[in-house]
Amino acid sequence: MNNKKQAVLALSGGMDSSTLLLHLLEGGYQVTALSFDYGQKHRVELDKAQSLIDYLKANDLHVNYQVIKLDGLSQLLNSALVIGGDEVPEGHYKEENMKQTVIPNRNKIFSSILQAVALSIANRTEQTVYISLGVHSGDHFIYPDCRQEFRDLDYQAFISGNWDAERVQFYTPYLEGDKHSILTDGLRCCYELGLDFDEVYSRTNTSYKPIQMSDTWYSDYKSASSVERVEAFIKLGIPDPALYADETGPVSWEKVKTEVQKVLDNAK
Repeated sequence: MNNKKQAVLALSGGMDSSTLLLHLLEGGYQVTALSFDYGQKHRVELDKAQSLIDYLKANDLHVNYQVIKLDGLSQLLNSALVIGGDEVPEGHYKEENMKQTVIPNRNKIFSSILQAVALSIANRTEQTVYISLGVHSGDHFIYPDCRQEFRDLDYQAFISGNWDAERVQFYTPYLEGDKHSILTDGLRCCYELGLDFDEVYSRTNTSYKPIQMSDTWYSDYKSASSVERVEAFIKLGIPDPALYADETGPVSWEKVKTEVQKVLDNAK
């Protein structure tokens, strides 16, 4: 029997779940990471996730990784984040129009798959398996399915519908934190794991409006997800290694900081 702690992770390719992956590896977990291809406009996040997995493997950190394809789902969903949806809004998450970035029942769909995989591992290994999610306090305002109330009810439904489901537990270490605290933990984990911080975070995408130029993908700095990420790097005092651009072409980190700070000041 494998006595190593087991975790199942939803790896979006974004900053939060990528940091959580480091957190789990640093904590001695054997991780099964799942990414979901559901027709998102920012599909570059899946390429970033694979790139991070490859980088970790090159550093002797092995993850059981798989992409779950949900073909055809985007055609049935009403959200600005999926192909065919409205334009992704810009601004701060505190603005009402950010509700356009909600995908109906997205986390419930993902949660059901994660629960099925986690319970399968638990039954096979006869161990407790932890479903780990990178949800944080900044998600709660716009996304009801990131709130603890939802998690509690969802878990009760899972317990009611499966034998021995108590073997599966949730682990959400960032639930009461924000992106700055997540990034701070990422810096710590990189140090503990002997990883290069820039190499890790250049392999993440937080932009809901990525920009492709030739064969290179850039993050925008105007959509809410990007604003929140840039704010975390500003607070940490470290340049974001991600590449940024706007309608004029690639832009410097100093330009990104200046423009995002204006948005943050206006949101106060």
